[in-house]
Amino acid sequence: MPELPEVETVARGLRQAVLGRRILSVALGKTDFIDDPAALEEHLPGRAIEAIERYGKFMLLRLSAVAGANDNHREGDAKRASLLVHLGMTGQMAPSPAAKPREKHTHVCLLLDDGRELRYTDARRFGRIAYLTEVPLEQELTRFGADPLEVSKEEFANRVCGRRARIKALLLDQSVLRGVGNIYADESLWRARIHPARLGAKLSRKETETLRRALQDILRKAIVLRGSSISDFLDAAGEPGEYQRHHRAYGREGKKCYRCKTAIRRAIVAGRSSYFCPRCQPSPRRFAALPLLVKNRRKAKRRGAERAGKSPRNIGKS
Repeated sequence: MPELPEVETVARGLRQAVLGRRILSVALGKTDFIDDPAALEEHLPGRAIEAIERYGKFMLLRLSAVAGANDNHREGDAKRASLLVHLGMTGQMAPSPAAKPREKHTHVCLLLDDGRELRYTDARRFGRIAYLTEVPLEQELTRFGADPLEVSKEEFANRVCGRRARIKALLLDQSVLRGVGNIYADESLWRARIHPARLGAKLSRKETETLRRALQDILRKAIVLRGSSISDFLDAAGEPGEYQRHHRAYGREGKKCYRCKTAIRRAIVAGRSSYFCPRCQPSPRRFAALPLLVKNRRKAKRRGAERAGKSPRNIGKS
């Protein structure tokens, strides 16, 4: 699922491509992921895209009032509104020439005043789109926590320390921090040398500050490299990200830790697969990692033998 760097990447791309364009009409396909499909068809035409922002894992397309609208036109059309967009697991949003055939799973097409369409495609339809006026939008956003790129040292510590939840769960909790997901939680915990299963209440203030700095540094670098393309993510220009080449923990089970060469292990924390180095990130008592897969176990034994100066052919004979 796209996380903060991926959503920021898409938002920046759309900002360059469609900012200021006016929506002329709306065409919808399947609508089970749209809060109120009729509201899009009724209220989007005539509005200009005034701003495109990221809010956690959401994008906000800030829309003008309908040109020439007044209070007697359609209810609310004389006021600004927003389109809230969540990409889910496979969602993509990008402009395309209106004459170009629509790809399969294209479910929202906004015809723009320059002859292009802003298209939303989503094979699995786990995303969300909602048309919201100012008050409902404000109510929607109050349930989210601090932006991890902006959170201060004191606020971060206050949101983590004293909580008897595992630090991985706290990083994933959108009411604590908005925008962090599985990839960047694992990467920042590896960088900070903190095991994902440790309790927030057990972390020192020094550890929480190390974690905050690691998280912010990784998120910023991931944004520069346009996010991580693990399976489906593409930016607004249809290009994959590059940060997956810099992962140090996520998805690296059985591979050597970049710091100490110990095999990266996997455990289930907060219901999610979590990747960590058992040497660099010591686990809490009575917390066990999942057994390595057979192929990863063999690789780990071979690397251990090589470090000990044994021949790989003699592994298992001593």
